[in-house]
Amino acid sequence: MNISSKGSGRPWPLWKLALLLYVFVAGALAINLFMLGLLVQAIGVTGPSPVTSILLGLLFAIPGSWVTARWVRRLIDEAEGRR
Repeated sequence: MNISSKGSGRPWPLWKLALLLYVFVAGALAINLFMLGLLVQAIGVTGPSPVTSILLGLLFAIPGSWVTARWVRRLIDEAEGRR
């Protein structure tokens, strides 16, 4: 199966993959930041609130989704024999 734009055989550009993956990366980052905050509370450091974790997740998801899109693009290229 080919993930291409409109059946033309061309692969999706990275920005489209990054935009598609942004929501998932933001959610994963928000959850991980909140859990990290819970862990550091055990050593006496104040952890972030859930709202702060969500906002930081949204912010850090911008570069995170780009890195994830590059990784997914490489996997797709490898699966389709382009590499």
